[in-house]
Amino acid sequence: MRVFVTGASGHIGSALVSELLENGHGVVGLARSDAAAAKVEALGADILRGDLDDLEALAEAAASADGVAHLAFKHELENIPAAASFDLAAVEAMGAALEGSGKPFVTTSGTLLLALAAPGRIGTEEDTLPSGPRVDSENFTVALAERGVRSSVVRLAPIVHSTLDHHGFAHRLIDTARAKGVSGYVSDGANRWTGLHTLDAARLYRFALEKAPAGTRLHGVADEGVAFRDIADVIGRHLDAATVSIPPEDASEHFGFLGMFVGLDGPASSERTRDLLGWEPTHVGLLEDLDAGHYFEAIAA
Repeated sequence: MRVFVTGASGHIGSALVSELLENGHGVVGLARSDAAAAKVEALGADILRGDLDDLEALAEAAASADGVAHLAFKHELENIPAAASFDLAAVEAMGAALEGSGKPFVTTSGTLLLALAAPGRIGTEEDTLPSGPRVDSENFTVALAERGVRSSVVRLAPIVHSTLDHHGFAHRLIDTARAKGVSGYVSDGANRWTGLHTLDAARLYRFALEKAPAGTRLHGVADEGVAFRDIADVIGRHLDAATVSIPPEDASEHFGFLGMFVGLDGPASSERTRDLLGWEPTHVGLLEDLDAGHYFEAIAA
């Protein structure tokens, strides 16, 4: 199939472009800058110049493709409600263009939302929330199944990691630890985050495009729940910095944008996703990948 990919020059999107091309699919990648266009073109994909603000162009590209994978998100805003509103508008525009087509439409959400939907236990694909930032896009996507779209949502782990990651949450945590001189965690650091390798994430998106049933929620999770203190410990060890507890009331001051997330407990299972799609993560886990050192070499370069 010929797939329209938003976020095609990004960390996970670029891996997906390669994954799709290597498995016989064609790709049109959305690129909002010359640098992004050059990167996507170098991977072997065709280019559509534009961004998430151009709803008409997004709809036209979705309608002309055989499937759509939506990974773009305005992370640079560092304002989740604002960025989520742009995301919802883009999802609605592309979803409307796909109505009645039976084509696959894969969008993106996150497992940390399950800290609210499934507090105190391991979240599953069946857990949902009625509304909220990113939740609205997720719920809209799933509802498209009733409007003739083979829609699915990939809930990604908060840390999708690999040597391809240059701007994700792992880097933000490392940057903060370098700037503050300590590697922090909130309270006792027992809260859990999920993790997934970039290449496993790319394969999951491909599987979703190829065979996910309409209206499904999928979990991009390999590590079901890594204690946040263990993440902080690895970072501290590589930076030769103390690992310290940050009081919850000081989290935003210490971690900045990430302050609202670092104390969340969001373990999640991907058992249903694995059974449904025959997908199995095969690459290195989060702590081992952090401990390999490449995240710290990249920052030092």
